[in-house]
Amino acid sequence: MIVSMQKPSTAHATFMANPTKPKLKLPSHTCDSHVHVFGPYHRFPHANPASAAPAEAPKEQLFTLHQHMGITRCVIVQSMVHGFDNRVVEDAIAAGQGHYLGVALAPANVDDTELGRLAKAGFRAIRFNFMKHLGMGATPQELVSLTHRLAEHDMHLQVHFESSLIHELSPCLQQSAVPVVIDHMGRVDAALGMAHEDFQALMHLLDDAKFHVKVSGIDRIDAHVPLDVPPYAQGIELARQLVERFPKQCVWGTDWPHPNHTHIPDDGVLVDALQHIAPRPDLMQSLLVDNPQALYRF
Repeated sequence: MIVSMQKPSTAHATFMANPTKPKLKLPSHTCDSHVHVFGPYHRFPHANPASAAPAEAPKEQLFTLHQHMGITRCVIVQSMVHGFDNRVVEDAIAAGQGHYLGVALAPANVDDTELGRLAKAGFRAIRFNFMKHLGMGATPQELVSLTHRLAEHDMHLQVHFESSLIHELSPCLQQSAVPVVIDHMGRVDAALGMAHEDFQALMHLLDDAKFHVKVSGIDRIDAHVPLDVPPYAQGIELARQLVERFPKQCVWGTDWPHPNHTHIPDDGVLVDALQHIAPRPDLMQSLLVDNPQALYRF
């Protein structure tokens, strides 16, 4: 059982305190490759005090969730909730004793000393957002320049963008000097199907082995609240297409605690969806164990 944490009066819940227990038995060393941690805010303040903070989702809650799900490895992605102050993730990495690694937020002009410090602390990548609700943060060409410095620290680039931007961003991302990880299947609209130009552009990028994709967010790209059988059927179909076509370039994550969402997903349901996303044992092993190990180096 997941113990609910006390929330500040201004907080809004984004996750289930007691998700269902998944029926699927996960492989040993399964990695949840995309989560966030929020707070506690008295130690790690919200980066924008003027805006409403999501409910605290600290590392202890995350660790308990993973025990509940049978997940033993994780990559924690720094959120705009804490901005460029990566201490909240660094603290969780240290507490994870080698089983938890991180992805940092930093400006494109971050200095090499800080990149070296982050790499030593267990951060494997720098993430940039190209989302209207989060702000752009850097130009694509600034990212290309940064990738040459990331290479010196054995770090990669992670990008989060609205699906329509894939056409504009692709030429610059193809110039990256390091691997590029694309969040949440490029935030495509699952209702438009795999023939849509945005999904086709995503697959075109993945034809280059330098690119990787997180088949997280079946609940984000599929607008249907989970009433279908299986739940999020349209999102699952696109994720399955990616896993089957690019078996060595996909990783998976819950995206807990699900900020900026249309509804609160059940993490047990998201785990059980993996049997449809990776329907063969070899695909499941690659998606959950081998690919994260190769990419993040636990």
